[in-house]
Amino acid sequence: MSKAKKVEVAEWMYEIIRSPVITEKATLGSEHGQVTFRVPMSATKPSIKQAVEAVFEVEVVKVNTLIQNGKTKRFRGHMGKRNDTKKAMVTLKDGKAIDITTGV
Repeated sequence: MSKAKKVEVAEWMYEIIRSPVITEKATLGSEHGQVTFRVPMSATKPSIKQAVEAVFEVEVVKVNTLIQNGKTKRFRGHMGKRNDTKKAMVTLKDGKAIDITTGV
């Protein structure tokens, strides 16, 4: 990434793409040009698309989102609840790829 291009990538774009989701199902999606990220609950599809295109320099075709409700679990004998999370499945244009193992 050139120095001039780094200036255009705003800080809020890195806040939208919090971390990649590395699960068996997310890995199967990578065979079809999809990458899955954890995003803030307030993130919108257009902002996710803009952030992925700017940070990774790829063309995004589609963004699907889902909200995963937190499970009710026991913590040291007391009932507790995990936080709700939002995931974004980003479909990339054919021939494009993101190597999520290198980090952002």
